[in-house]
Amino acid sequence: MNTLSFSSLAQSLGEIPPENIIFGHSEPMLAVRSQLAKVAAANVPVLIHGESGTGKDIIARLIHGLSPWKSGPLVKVNCPAIPGTLLESELFGYEKGAFTGAYGTKPGRVEMAHRGTLFLDEISELDLSLQSKLLQLLQDGQFCRIGAQEDKKVEVRVVCATNRNLESEIEAGTFRQDLYYRINVVNLRMPTLRERRGDIEDLASYFLEYYNRKYNCRAKPLSNEVMSVLQKYHWPGNIRELENLIKRYVILGHEEVITNDLVSREPDFFNPEISFDGPIELKKLTRQAVRELERKVILKVLQQHHWNRKQAARTLSISYRALLYKIRDAGLPSNRSLRMRQAENSKVNAGVAAD
Repeated sequence: MNTLSFSSLAQSLGEIPPENIIFGHSEPMLAVRSQLAKVAAANVPVLIHGESGTGKDIIARLIHGLSPWKSGPLVKVNCPAIPGTLLESELFGYEKGAFTGAYGTKPGRVEMAHRGTLFLDEISELDLSLQSKLLQLLQDGQFCRIGAQEDKKVEVRVVCATNRNLESEIEAGTFRQDLYYRINVVNLRMPTLRERRGDIEDLASYFLEYYNRKYNCRAKPLSNEVMSVLQKYHWPGNIRELENLIKRYVILGHEEVITNDLVSREPDFFNPEISFDGPIELKKLTRQAVRELERKVILKVLQQHHWNRKQAARTLSISYRALLYKIRDAGLPSNRSLRMRQAENSKVNAGVAAD
């Protein structure tokens, strides 16, 4: 992968950051970079997963732009942005008279991506019925417009992205296991910004220069003090959050925009009520802080895995039995009691709907 290939991508796919900014010099991103050229050349489905704001969209565009099908279209479908009732017609198109309001024939985005790349962003949002139609497309390259009698054949490279754990979605019954194996031929994991803190300074400098140029501003380079704040921040929104922060700084022009904003976003892990009337028991306060932090971490990991305790234990690098003990010790609900509560809520909601 050379500089020329990236400059040609900038022209064909719209402006994208240079190679050294996209990949930086952190080990997780260098691993992505080493896989990218091989992945792009092979006509196999690719699954890109990672938290929101980690750059999955850019990697999908690079895969297309570095592939033998780069002269074909790159068609992106943002699955959660299109209501489920409309998504099928958007994806697969429809024939005239297929439903009320179908006054003409409309090709879907699958058809539009013929001899190119179909990028399905946040594929976990697809309904099960659409997942089965996508599975057919991946199996034999065929699909059927709504209201059509015959299947159509297309040549399309499918790239998918998600910020969810699809294995957990399979266990929850919201994602097809056979489709998962079809789209997961090659898996690219996008690291969080927390995992590539060494790239934060270069990313911030790039965004600063870019938005100074775009908005015709003259915001000064960030001070060492502010850069230190950026390095220590936990970045739940990843690169997108950093970009938006630098954009606001460029427009408003003072560093307090950054420091005040980040301080207000820092998680309040422990806020003890300290009385200065008597001696302060530092060891006791420290134990309480550690206990509260551990509870919050366990709760967040359990929520991330939809309360699948075995997967949560693997993520936390502790044994399953140790996790069960910590759940009880922290006063968190068990998996069984949570499901019973959800079932009761569902019954209540169903009763309200019936009324």
